[in-house]
Amino acid sequence: MEHDYIEIVGARANNLKNISLKIPKKKITIFTGVSGSGKSSIVFETIAQEAGRQLNETFSKFVQTFLPKYGHPDVDEIKNLSLAIIVDQKRIGGNSRSTLGTITDINPLIRLLFSRIGQPHVGPSSFFSFNDPNGMCKTCEGIGRIVTLDMEKALDKEKSLNEGAILLPGYKPGSWQWKGYAATGFFDCDKKIKDYTEEEYEKLVYCKPVKLNSTVMEGINTTYAGLAERFIMQYIKTDYEKSEASQKKISPFTTEMQCPDCGGKRYNETILSAKIMGYSISDFTALQVDELLRLIQQIKDDGVRPIIVNLSERLKDLIDIGLDYVSLDRETSTLSGGESQRVKMVKHLTSSLTDAMYIFDEPSIGLHPRDVHRLNELLVKLRDKGNTVIVVEHDPDVIKAADYIIDVGPKAGTKGGKIMFEGSFQDLLTSGTLTGEYLGQHLPIKNPPRKSTKFLETKKSSLHNLKNVSLRIPKGIFTVVTGVAGSGKSTLVNGVFAKEYKEAVNIDQSAVSANLRSNPATFTGIMDQIRKLFADENKVSAGLFSYNSEGACEACKGRGFIETDLSFMDSVETVCEVCGGKRFKLEVLQYKYNGKSIVEVLDMTIAEAVEFFPQKEILNKLKYIVEVGLHYMTLGQPLDTLSGGECQRLKLAKELSQKGNIYILDEPTTGLHMSDITGILNIIDRLVEKGNTVIVIEHNLDVIRRADWIIDVGPEGGSKGGRILFEGTPADLKNCKESITAKYL
Repeated sequence: MEHDYIEIVGARANNLKNISLKIPKKKITIFTGVSGSGKSSIVFETIAQEAGRQLNETFSKFVQTFLPKYGHPDVDEIKNLSLAIIVDQKRIGGNSRSTLGTITDINPLIRLLFSRIGQPHVGPSSFFSFNDPNGMCKTCEGIGRIVTLDMEKALDKEKSLNEGAILLPGYKPGSWQWKGYAATGFFDCDKKIKDYTEEEYEKLVYCKPVKLNSTVMEGINTTYAGLAERFIMQYIKTDYEKSEASQKKISPFTTEMQCPDCGGKRYNETILSAKIMGYSISDFTALQVDELLRLIQQIKDDGVRPIIVNLSERLKDLIDIGLDYVSLDRETSTLSGGESQRVKMVKHLTSSLTDAMYIFDEPSIGLHPRDVHRLNELLVKLRDKGNTVIVVEHDPDVIKAADYIIDVGPKAGTKGGKIMFEGSFQDLLTSGTLTGEYLGQHLPIKNPPRKSTKFLETKKSSLHNLKNVSLRIPKGIFTVVTGVAGSGKSTLVNGVFAKEYKEAVNIDQSAVSANLRSNPATFTGIMDQIRKLFADENKVSAGLFSYNSEGACEACKGRGFIETDLSFMDSVETVCEVCGGKRFKLEVLQYKYNGKSIVEVLDMTIAEAVEFFPQKEILNKLKYIVEVGLHYMTLGQPLDTLSGGECQRLKLAKELSQKGNIYILDEPTTGLHMSDITGILNIIDRLVEKGNTVIVIEHNLDVIRRADWIIDVGPEGGSKGGRILFEGTPADLKNCKESITAKYL
């Protein structure tokens, strides 16, 4: 049956070489290949984009203005598409009112439960929401935290009022606001704040508003309030904080603290008084998901049986996907990329759509090898409901779960974009492709590892799930912090270590600089040298060779495209006709350097540029980008097109010439093909050889085997984690009975 396949004819997005392929429907198809080979160009920029565009066209023009905008992908045709549901790694984000419980729709079920059987009965289910005025704590308005004045920064306790102890803007001695304290007669204005009695300090800082009689302040009727009270009334409880300028002015003096009235629980006393089996609604959402499941299964009330069944199912889904260690009150903005992706998967498991196309972007990220089978079971569940599952993935254990594999390559960038293999996992192993070759290999354990006698040690901490532990990082060698998802690795390294060792450089996967006009040439700083070479060669101004200044095409202002706003329809981006998308004035193109125009130079890949430029200072900066495996990017590629892993490696390239630093890398193998992992390990080794201390949080077993020192956190996630199980060399880890990582090594 020809409808059993999604058929793509002549795909040319990015580096794709006019390829055609068939993807079986109702099966799990996994796309493999090195980073930059063109996997995402097929899956996201061709298939997903066309499915999204066609779906949007079924809505009225008015509705379309509110939907995401999709252009036509560069493809001749795509047949037999289904509705596409994309489950990516974009963090869920959300504000402080968005928690795991609200986003998975589990909270409404718990609210219903409390309104039915909570004792005493305090109101309908909507009252049990911290976002409802009837349910929220009035002091913090349901957020659980309040912004208040940071007294360390607002008062210099070594000074008196006359010497200017109040550091807030507008409180200079002699000013009108200052007189509100100094002229009240409450304080000895020459006494240093540190010498105040407890009552005096309390009155100065926390006194609630009181009316003063008119004689005190030069005949004005006035209200006196402590500094913190006044600050909150003036800046925080008003619309003042809305403007950015005012935020900048007051933010140095503010601090966030747990709400003193509800103790961070978000609800008011009335709501917290309703209990089930001695637990309030806030106790329910604070429990780990697996503990909460055990608790609700003890409720034997027939009146709420359907609620319990529904609730149990949803909690089980979270546990099955490996999120047993989170609690429902966890704010969504604190979930990692991998956790966010798994939360989104749970939402889809409970939906009854079938015949859809589910598209996943490296769902194994952030998963310990132990949890990968749970992910595979989920993919199978989605397939067995009658859906087509398409996955872009590097993890060999996920690739094994495929019904069909499509390998893209052979290499990255201009050397990629072809289909190298289509077929089963067994056939891939003997296919001779790069992916096939690396699937069976793994690196040996490092022998002998480097030694270090000096340690960087943190204070003991119990942040989040940590059990009063301190982290000891050996200086000048390569340490890998391991453990299952949720065990406390990131808390230890990013939450504790990085706060104490402020000099540590965190090379994460956040965007490098997401503006349209930055590219690898501007990022590395070689663009100025390139402009100067062109200017000297042609005896003209260097500004001509920048599309941000005098060289810019006047029609599109150097953007390369023109945006046409069609009011109620999509705004359309069309390639600028004057410069043909090249961004420069036409006259600039006649100036050559070594036979190439500035546009041709910016179209070169980094690998080509290394061959083209003889200048040492240009080559020195480019060679680092080649070393981190980004040789396939072009000099002019906008940085907002990079994936998280690519951003991380580009930042890494910038650091390769430094020495004596501490570097923290969180999962640097994200988005890397097995063949590129040795490359990243070589870079880490180079950093260490220069005298840097490198700390890596990682699940990849090859990286763990090549470490000098391992710190294993666990044993499980959440409340069952947070202990340091092992510190030592990779070879000794296998003797640690408690460690889950040891079993997989």
